[in-house]
Amino acid sequence: MGMIGGGKDAFIGAIHRIAANMDGQIELVCGALSMHADIAQESGRMLFLDQDRIYNTYDEMFKAEVQKPANERMDFVTIVTPNFAHFAPAMQALENGFNVVIEKPITFTLEEAQKLKQKVKETGLMLLLTHTYAGYPMVKEAKQLIKSGKLGKVRKIYVEYIQGWLSRLSEREGNAQASWRTDPSKSGKSGCMGDIGTHAAHLAEYISGLKITELNASLNIVVDGRMLDDDGAVLLRFEEGATGTLIASQVAAGEENALKIRVYGENGSLEWAQMEPNTLTVKWLDKPAEILRAGSGYTDRLSSYATHNCRTPGGHPEGYLEAFGNLYRNFALTLSAKIAGEEPKKEWLDFPSIEDGIRGMAFINNVVASNESNEKWTKYTI
Repeated sequence: MGMIGGGKDAFIGAIHRIAANMDGQIELVCGALSMHADIAQESGRMLFLDQDRIYNTYDEMFKAEVQKPANERMDFVTIVTPNFAHFAPAMQALENGFNVVIEKPITFTLEEAQKLKQKVKETGLMLLLTHTYAGYPMVKEAKQLIKSGKLGKVRKIYVEYIQGWLSRLSEREGNAQASWRTDPSKSGKSGCMGDIGTHAAHLAEYISGLKITELNASLNIVVDGRMLDDDGAVLLRFEEGATGTLIASQVAAGEENALKIRVYGENGSLEWAQMEPNTLTVKWLDKPAEILRAGSGYTDRLSSYATHNCRTPGGHPEGYLEAFGNLYRNFALTLSAKIAGEEPKKEWLDFPSIEDGIRGMAFINNVVASNESNEKWTKYTI
């Protein structure tokens, strides 16, 4: 694995490295860890990279790595830069024959995402989009439960992602994470909905198996002086007649990372919350509710997709880092099988890809278009 961005002062780069290292399947061998050469060099030394594989630019990294023998060069690159700096290195990686792991939203614009999709198709290479919450075992159990038909036809989907960390104008107070996320030139046309609303939309589609077809959005800038939305709500219409609501806010003072989803079918419903991730509550129309818990030993009561992504016995908490690790492990197992000319197991293939990236960018475009329109409903276009 190589890495672009994620130097010593970056938050998400460290998360990616922990996740990638969790199963001993991936080794960080090179990096262009900062746009500043001194930070790139210092960060590489702190991570004990070979000096000749600490690069000052990703252009330099690709040129050097592609010259190495196949058994020595990196197999894939992880891109952990802000949104505006995703497309160019991802495209260059694919053009040089390297598989890609990339943060979400996948690109700055939908047009860029579509170009990446075409390049992935042309090259036959792999791309993992790190929609972290798809890595939780009980999210996978929820998906399989709905897919089994036990809850009946899906009727309603309620999903919310509520934070409070931008309740003040933190971008003017030296908060680097707030600074780029609220800057249209770096984050794109949406703030809150682009940052966490995309997670909520992906979770709703991933668990339900239904695609959003229409939406009606209202975006707000609550904190005076902010340039992008920090709050919003979206009415949703899905395939097969299901409807729902998506709420995202980063100005809900006191909230930490309250991502929650409820899905209602004809026969029952399910509920999952990211801050209590090992629990999936299933409520039935005509019998008592069930509380399902994550655990590697529960192979007789959970799906193979859930237990494959459980690492510990029941009662031993697994959370955000492990969910991130599951994405990397499934990607690594699939890539290793591909390199060996073997068929990957179906559970390994269950990770977000370029298609999820396209839908995420389309969600941002459609939400912004709906917010700016006088029409009640905006046709969902890609």
